[in-house]
Amino acid sequence: MMLVRRTLLRAGGWAAGLALVGLPVTTPAASVVEIRMRGNADGSKVWFDPIGVLVEPGQTLRWINTDPGNSHTSTAYHPANEGHPLRIPKGAAPWNSDYLLPEQSFELSLTAPGVYDYFCVPHEEAGMVGRIVVGRPRGSVSNATLPEPARRLVPAPEEIIRCKTVRITP
Repeated sequence: MMLVRRTLLRAGGWAAGLALVGLPVTTPAASVVEIRMRGNADGSKVWFDPIGVLVEPGQTLRWINTDPGNSHTSTAYHPANEGHPLRIPKGAAPWNSDYLLPEQSFELSLTAPGVYDYFCVPHEEAGMVGRIVVGRPRGSVSNATLPEPARRLVPAPEEIIRCKTVRITP
């Protein structure tokens, strides 16, 4: 058994080697990416933290409302959501978490590679938007159809790919 495990480990079969000795096998893509819905104490500013994330196809995202003073949503830019412009890959399913009260959460896995923009229904005009990059998409993304406050805040896909996580300071 030891010879087989060493051979597998040397050959790059670390997952198979761990399975042989009974250890759990996890990969970085299996981890959950958390996005917090936040607000300052007086409620005058609201934001997603982080505002931009890079994930692999199928990786789980979890939005958690940590703002004690507001309800928030995670809602895809898609015509099915209040007639908003399409800002997710064609063919990808739109989502809407509905209103999350403080400490509630919502989970979603995105499988189609591309750029996904989303917003908070009651706070979109306040700039509460976010961007998810799934995989390594090609091409450019225009921010022209975002509300003005969001255009200034949302990071470029290239920045998200380079940094993996982009945060803003409110």
